[in-house]
Amino acid sequence: MNLYVKNHCFHFELENLSRLFFPNEKITVYKDFDSIIPPYIYTEVSQKIRISVQIGDYSREKVCEKADNDDDNELFAAQLLYSLLCDFSGITQPWGILTGVRPVKLLRKLSEEMGKRKAELKFSNDFFVSDEKLNLARETESNEKKILQLSRQESFSLYVGIPFCPSRCSYCSFVMSSIERAKKLIDTYVDLLCEEIKYTAEIAANLGLSLETVYFGGGTPTTLNAEQLNKVLSVVNNSFNINTCREFTVEAGRPDTIDSDRLYALKENKVDRISINPQTVNDSVLKEIGRKHTAQQFFDAFALARKCGFNNINTDLIAGLPTDTFRSFKNSLDSILGLYPECITVHTLCMKRASTLTTQGVTLEKNKAYEAREMLEYTHSILKAQQYIPYYMYRQSRMVGNLENVGWSLKGYESLYNVYVMDETHTILACGSGGVTKLKKHSPDCLERIFNFKYPYEYIDHFDKIIQRKSGITKFYCQ
Repeated sequence: MNLYVKNHCFHFELENLSRLFFPNEKITVYKDFDSIIPPYIYTEVSQKIRISVQIGDYSREKVCEKADNDDDNELFAAQLLYSLLCDFSGITQPWGILTGVRPVKLLRKLSEEMGKRKAELKFSNDFFVSDEKLNLARETESNEKKILQLSRQESFSLYVGIPFCPSRCSYCSFVMSSIERAKKLIDTYVDLLCEEIKYTAEIAANLGLSLETVYFGGGTPTTLNAEQLNKVLSVVNNSFNINTCREFTVEAGRPDTIDSDRLYALKENKVDRISINPQTVNDSVLKEIGRKHTAQQFFDAFALARKCGFNNINTDLIAGLPTDTFRSFKNSLDSILGLYPECITVHTLCMKRASTLTTQGVTLEKNKAYEAREMLEYTHSILKAQQYIPYYMYRQSRMVGNLENVGWSLKGYESLYNVYVMDETHTILACGSGGVTKLKKHSPDCLERIFNFKYPYEYIDHFDKIIQRKSGITKFYCQ
């Protein structure tokens, strides 16, 4: 698909909007051109805003008056393009013209600026968000409020990255290394990670920052053995003032990495929340997506975690996985509900550019989008009936059905870290390869990032540079 841009600077938004309707096609953007070649989307802001579409036998154009500012012109252009593409395809998008990651944060911001009622009308009338998704955003925003109010000016959260997994899932694009390939790196990585954690704790203490939450992600942190886990977790507990910490989460995401030694190492180091993530309990789908465990291993791991004393467990599911069906997804969700987990996070499959699915040429079929929407409709109805509440939500580009990821929990078990990181509430200090420190100031409101090297071997080879970059934390707070 060719996207032509004349006399405006908001091609990025129009490109993302176009991709909702053409998820399997490359969108080529032209800013300098002498001719227009079909199939095309032509966008122009001159005396008026003009959007035209020609795809096969379909050829239509829409025009509206130009506004005095770029924000309104961008909105008007997106509305015209959306109308044309809905007309061409015969489908509407559940989130309308919204393509951003944080719709709940946007709703909150607009509510603060213009009042709740006008903000919701803007979602419906200007952004074309469906009633179903508006209600979801409204409810999620309400449930987030009490969590956001816990954060203070001096609050921060700690993220620790463990970039190793038993294998790469076909939908994954995170920077990680399989345990077989990276085994020789792990001991060195753990040693350096402990050094970075200690140094980061010194900076936080000198600045008078207060630790709210800790989150170990990856990769799969429990690919480390019990001794390695104990080493890293002990450093966190001994380096930071853990007395102020409200939540300590470790992703024990792959059931095939969970045993009693690892679980006791977590428990003894004050970890009070874990995730055990099957993604599906259909063995054939697990095999299709490249996971090396069975559904029974998930159920066994969950039971073992309960036996070891964990009373706050999250489980992840993904709607729209290859070869999965509505019936199979329903069985997965129903089976997990039978375990009474405190949290259930339901993701929608995202076709990330670097994932095996995408590089192997798997495409998003229209019927899969409808099926994924049906899966999420069932999720919403059954989880609400079982007293789960939506407490955080985010979206990604290239999601099947243009849907969303939602964290559901029983009341009182909402993950604070998930809300803080998605809302960008306060500073996140990140350690480990691929970690991104996000520094937040409130007056004036600003956000800066410090990036660690992505790959484990880069992290090891350039560790001195990572430590040097950490000086940016002090500089940010003292400027």
